[in-house]
Amino acid sequence: MTSLTRALHPVVFPAAVAIAASAVALTAACQSSSPSSSAPASTTSAAAATAAPSAASTASVGGVSATVSAGAAAPVSPASSYATVAGGAVVNPGGPMKPAGSAVYLAEGGDVGGTAVHEPSCAAGCPLSGDGTAQLSAMTWSTWTGTEAVGSGTEKIDGCTPNCATGKLYAVKVTVTFTKPVHVCAAGVSRWYWTQASFTWPNSLPAALKGASAPTNPFTYSEIASQSTSCG
Repeated sequence: MTSLTRALHPVVFPAAVAIAASAVALTAACQSSSPSSSAPASTTSAAAATAAPSAASTASVGGVSATVSAGAAAPVSPASSYATVAGGAVVNPGGPMKPAGSAVYLAEGGDVGGTAVHEPSCAAGCPLSGDGTAQLSAMTWSTWTGTEAVGSGTEKIDGCTPNCATGKLYAVKVTVTFTKPVHVCAAGVSRWYWTQASFTWPNSLPAALKGASAPTNPFTYSEIASQSTSCG
């Protein structure tokens, strides 16, 4: 056995407010001495808005809008700069995307184009490998969050002796931990998937699954990891 496949506040500077206020005063003086003169509407509007302490403006960064007071210096809560998008993902304009809650899936057989399951019971079996040589069954999940999933049950592993087609299938007690979720867009679907599985076998593995024949642990779904994307 060689692998598991057998196995983002605005900051308003006091100086800027003072300069803007001076600009308004200067404009007013010019208008008083020369009735026919007028500052461009956009400039006057911008200066007035800046000078008024109670004026509010809306800033948009990374598609997330927030209304702020011109004289406000109170920090914006980091959580307020997050926005939920398709696929149960959360986008932080100042940082990377991350899964919303527990919206991370197990891609059966390591194939994002196939069946995706969420906190599955795996009563009938959840294939871990594309060739069917490793699968989970009768699982109970103690944890399933946006960062890890931990479950215990039975893992059925093909001994692949003399070959995987005719090898003996061993049922062993297992605790599996899924980690390292990535965001993938495939076949028009935007979703988060686990890319690493770590195993603990409480009763150890049978002799046929030890040494050179031992399952890869931890196992990385490198193909899924390579498809990681922010989906535009």
